[in-house]
Amino acid sequence: MQRKTLTYLHLPPDADLPDLGPRPPFLAVVLAEDEVAEMWLWDVARWLVASGARYVQAWGKEAEAWIEAVDDAALEAVDYEDVSEDRRVLATAHDPDDEDVDEVFWFTKHRAAHPALLLDAVLVVHIASTPRRDAIETAYADA
Repeated sequence: MQRKTLTYLHLPPDADLPDLGPRPPFLAVVLAEDEVAEMWLWDVARWLVASGARYVQAWGKEAEAWIEAVDDAALEAVDYEDVSEDRRVLATAHDPDDEDVDEVFWFTKHRAAHPALLLDAVLVVHIASTPRRDAIETAYADA
């Protein structure tokens, strides 16, 4: 098992996106508990890719739309050209009707891997009106 460190970030819908600063490539888990405006969803996808996300898992409302936006943002970031394996962005959607968030976290910790990079940093982007840092960090630790 790859040891991964977790960072929690709460974003209310339509919030300004923070500068994540310099960081190595990372795995992002988007927990979309609230619906968001389509343009903001696409802005978040571009922001994740530009910030260094090389694997994005989406769970919750509109998980498929999140992945579509991430895939397009990844292509846009390289002007739709071929990309080296280390710049490749993987994306997976997880339907809350089929998987609990605990199962997503288990997959994140034990199975999610990039073909060219060791992604030992995980950013959980919690999109909800109210933060739940303790509950989400505990669920991740227990997975």
